[in-house]
Amino acid sequence: MIKTEHLTKRYGALTAAEDVTFQVEPGEVLGFLGPNGAGKTTTMRMLAGFVTPTAGTGSICGHDIGSDTLAAKSALGYLPEGAPLYGEMTVRGFLAFIADLRALEGERRRLRLAHVIEHLQLGSVLDQTIETLSKGFRRRVGLAQAIVHDPPVLILDEPTDGLDPNQKHEVRALINDMARDKIIVISTHILEEVDAVCTRAIIIARGRIVADDTPAGLAARSRYHNAVSMQLADPAQLGAARAAVAALPAVADLEVSERDARLTALPKAGATILPALSELAARQGLKLKELHLESGRLDEVFRTITA
Repeated sequence: MIKTEHLTKRYGALTAAEDVTFQVEPGEVLGFLGPNGAGKTTTMRMLAGFVTPTAGTGSICGHDIGSDTLAAKSALGYLPEGAPLYGEMTVRGFLAFIADLRALEGERRRLRLAHVIEHLQLGSVLDQTIETLSKGFRRRVGLAQAIVHDPPVLILDEPTDGLDPNQKHEVRALINDMARDKIIVISTHILEEVDAVCTRAIIIARGRIVADDTPAGLAARSRYHNAVSMQLADPAQLGAARAAVAALPAVADLEVSERDARLTALPKAGATILPALSELAARQGLKLKELHLESGRLDEVFRTITA
């Protein structure tokens, strides 16, 4: 597992991370979330052995990151933020260099290099220098070096930052595929990443952990949990629909968007309002484009917790 206890890093008067304590079990994909400057990258760098903690301890698969650093790093695949690479090297040469550093030899070396080249679709760029690659391909090469030795633990810092939607989908599919037999920690500020790949999320703000829950558990904290969104096909019906929905006894609040003729009804605590709204729409003869139940909005929970 990954385990931290009271992990702290100070730079003079600045505390970048303070009293960070958590553990991650095999099979978990942990999203490590926070606004820019919250301490995400500092915590990832301490875990990866690139930054020495001011206080506290951490371990990777039972190996202490301070006293047993090489063993901890050997169990770890790390993709730093920005994935710094040697631009003058070819992709083939760079991956061979990483295989050397990871002491891969013989048949295992051949199989592992073939695996990352195939799964990250690098075959077409093997003989290009890294500096000539698109940002998407550079990110793939960064991921390839992180997994070439098949580590049990992966720490990925902003793995999809700057990628286009297709590239994000490919990287997330790869993470989901690897999650079956690895511990994966993803540091990100992109909330859609949590829904896409994470089984658990920790939110950090001002260097401290402020929430630790499943994505569904975090969404349930939202004021939009069990809210109902209704979009009208006929905007002329918006006024009447607004008055009728607001009058329902289980509705606590109502948000209206005239631009797309949408009503969002927020329930009173513990209330279920979808059946009542569905019945109201039929009774009033409302023409609907959409009627759906919301699970909650992570962006609203994130703002509330980190503000």
